[in-house]
Amino acid sequence: MPLVTTTEMFRRAYDGGYAIGAFNVNNMEIVQGITEAAQECGAPLILQVSAGARKYAKHVYLIKLVEAALEDTGLPIALHLDHGADFEICKSCIDGGFTSVMIDGSHHSFEENIAVTKQVADYAHERGVVVEGELGRLAGVEDEVNVSSADSSYTDPAQVEEFVTRTGVDSLAIAIGTLHGAYKFKPGTKPQLRFDILEEIAWRLPGFPIVLHGASSVIPEFVAKVNQYGGSMPDAAGVPEEMLREATKMAVCKINIDSDLRLAMTASVREHLYEHPDHFDPRQYLTPARDAIRSMVKHKIINVLGCGGKA
Repeated sequence: MPLVTTTEMFRRAYDGGYAIGAFNVNNMEIVQGITEAAQECGAPLILQVSAGARKYAKHVYLIKLVEAALEDTGLPIALHLDHGADFEICKSCIDGGFTSVMIDGSHHSFEENIAVTKQVADYAHERGVVVEGELGRLAGVEDEVNVSSADSSYTDPAQVEEFVTRTGVDSLAIAIGTLHGAYKFKPGTKPQLRFDILEEIAWRLPGFPIVLHGASSVIPEFVAKVNQYGGSMPDAAGVPEEMLREATKMAVCKINIDSDLRLAMTASVREHLYEHPDHFDPRQYLTPARDAIRSMVKHKIINVLGCGGKA
């Protein structure tokens, strides 16, 4: 099966009240863990690549890993660029085989955001590639995205119709209170996701797929395990999974997950090397790390996304 776009995935997800998981990939074990979980659950899948991942693993290696996953699983998989900073990186990914790209113009003015997003959408659509745009800015740090709390902003529902109409984007990432990065919300605080904003956006854009970034839950057992075996991560709370599940019933068709992948893998590697300090073969500690990713992704598919059996 060749790579697919997200168009049909999102149509079915919107109508069915569930979301597709968009999982960031950086190496073979991460790709394998994610795709094995999706295969076991019969779930459609978005594998997404950041600019940092392309620098780390190289474009060609990531493409070949995803092609291997297609051949191995037979799943419908879309390959997506996460947080494309400008037209050039989006063009590179479109020309290089991606079926979906995100152009993140949220750091620009509204008019500048429209201009660069439309430029990408026009180029992509001529080549059968779909485009995600963004309105509003999430606080936090993840890969090359770094936005302070002072510079963050909720999405203004009054702007979404004009933005979508003028740019021609196929999906829209919004800011309603999620955060990028592993630390998320401080201990003892309760995330306040703005479901009122989401509800108004869904009303203004009926049937249109909405995307949530920064949606890892920072699973406490992973943080505890990292710290138990030599780490020093502060305790933190992520986005409660029940909130994410509620969002999937309100037009959210794509939920991005990255930090939970990193934590699951790092916790497993730390535990293994602590318990087996004599091990030096990467296969010895990367095998359980891959298993940890697979287990975590299965949990997300079944309990958060609701897309099991929807492939």
